[in-house]
Order: sequence, then structure tokens, then C-alpha cells
Amino acid sequence: MSEKPIIAIPMGDPAGIGPEITAKALNNKEIYDMCKPLVVGDLRVLEKAIQIVEKDLQVNVIASPEEGLYEYGTIDLIDLQNINMDELEYGVVQAQCGRAAYEYVETSVTLAKTGSVQALATTPINKESLKAAGVPYIGHTEMLESLTNTKDPLTMFQVRDLRIFFLTRHLSLKDAITQMTKERIRDYLVRCDQALERLGVEKRKIAVAALNPHGGEGGLFGMEEVEEIVPGIEAAVQHGINAVGPVPADSVFYQALQGNYDAVLSLYHDQGHIAAKMTDFHRTISITNGLPFLRTSVDHGTAFDIAGKNVASSVSLEESIKLAAEYAPKFTRETIE
Repeated sequence: MSEKPIIAIPMGDPAGIGPEITAKALNNKEIYDMCKPLVVGDLRVLEKAIQIVEKDLQVNVIASPEEGLYEYGTIDLIDLQNINMDELEYGVVQAQCGRAAYEYVETSVTLAKTGSVQALATTPINKESLKAAGVPYIGHTEMLESLTNTKDPLTMFQVRDLRIFFLTRHLSLKDAITQMTKERIRDYLVRCDQALERLGVEKRKIAVAALNPHGGEGGLFGMEEVEEIVPGIEAAVQHGINAVGPVPADSVFYQALQGNYDAVLSLYHDQGHIAAKMTDFHRTISITNGLPFLRTSVDHGTAFDIAGKNVASSVSLEESIKLAAEYAPKFTRETIE
């Protein structure tokens, strides 16, 4: 049996549900059967979370991953000691929490860059808390992009056997349409294929979701397919990519879930998000491709309204850790110069 991968879990914003779901997730023995989970966070915050979720868990504070016990019932933790518990208030934007959340990610990235951990499974951070702390990033993707000198990381969702890439993300629909050029579509299909290859997917077939109803019906319902999307797909095919489409968006995701395609390239944010979350909201996991290491993430926020109340579900984080453990042995790492 091959060595189980070490998965770093930055604890997220201490005022949110990150610490709680971390404690709950690591009360699942299946996690330890698949990998060696390593939390990066703050000891007192984690101990408080364990108390809140009423689990019988011990914390083993370590200085480096090789010191971990990785035994069910014990959470191995790298303690950054960066939260003043007297000032911590659940569900409230706080600068100390934004700074701490960033430092958890930063430390985890350092471990991944050196190969000390095989993947990251990240928990929620809060944009307003980051801003209050003067952290110049709005989210994980932007942090990881800067910390690894990666240009335009590729987001992929996975839920069950459905994989979804995104041509555009946080843009208005009007602005997103202007980004749907044949050059960009060709480039993204090439990158999607490379990302799937790094995840160990063989004989890859990628479908492109259509923008307009029924794929535009040859221009009757819009010219985007005719002028940009089809030429982009054809250019990717000429490059050697097994890509098809555009396939009408009302059926392409279902077909991919049935195994007809290995992945779907969604053209805009909500197109792919709706498909994934309607399939299984809690088990939709985000994978950031193009980084030098593997990173999975829950696809929900800090949920300040329920933080500290022991009602947050850990299912998404559990699935994120398990997916990282599944892909890590197959993942082709890249060396950072």
C-alpha cells in the first residue's frame, strides 16, 4: 500500500464556521483511512471549536508535518498563535481574523511548495475580514495566484463524476460574453485538457456548453456560437484536443454526469454553478488547477450567521479532503523555480 498523502487544511476565518467544520470533519475516521490531515491554524481557536461541536478529540501541536501522529481521535496542528481569544467574536468581521486566515493559507502554501504536504484542502475565508486586515486579495484564488506566481489559475468543480471548468468567473453576464472569443475558448480547452491530464484522467473528452438556447440554432438565437464558440472549439481540435460542442446547456451537464464527457467547459459563472449545486449542493468541491500543487476547497462561505452554534455541516469539507486524497497520488506536480 502506498504512503497516504499529507493534506494541509488551513483553518479559515476564526470568526466563521471553518474551525467548527474542521473539527467535525476530522471526527470522521474515513478521512484518516485515506490521508494524513494536517490543520494549520490556532490552538485555542481549534480547542474552542472542538468544545462547540462536542467531539472527543485531542490536539497534537507540531512544528512540521513529519512530526504528526495522523491517528484518528487526534488532530495534528501547526499552531500559528495569531488570535487573541479575548477579542474573538463569532460572526463578526475582524481584522485579526482576516490576517490569521491569510497566514494559515500562506503557511500551507509554503509547505506545499516544498513538498512537505501533498495537497491543500481549504476552508472558508471572508472578503471583508481580509480587507479589514489590509490583505490585498479578495479570496483564495487570488492569494494562491500571487503566492505561487501563477497566472490565471483554472477553476474546476467536481460533484460525483461531473467535472466543470469555467471560461469566465466573477463578471457580469454582459462582460462575460465579451470574453467568449475563439482565442480564449481554444486556450481554455487546451488548459482544461492539461489540467485533467495532471489529475490522472486518461482519454479525455471535453464538451463546451452552449451560450444560447439550443446552441443558437445556427444564428437564429444569437451569433456567438457561429462567430466565436465553434471556431474556438475547432481550433482546439486542430491542436489535438478531444473537444465537442457547443452542446446545449440544458442537457450537457446531465450527459457529462452520465459519463458521456470527462468534463464540461462552462462559459460563465452561474451556468456551471447551478448545474453542480443542483446535482449535490454540499458535495460540490472546487479544485484550483494550474498551481504547482493540488488544491481543493469547499464551495461555501464563512456563514457568519451560524458560526459558533454547532449547526454547520462538515460534509463539503470532508468531501474536499477525500477528493484531495484521491487525486494527490495521481497528480503531476510542477516545480517552482
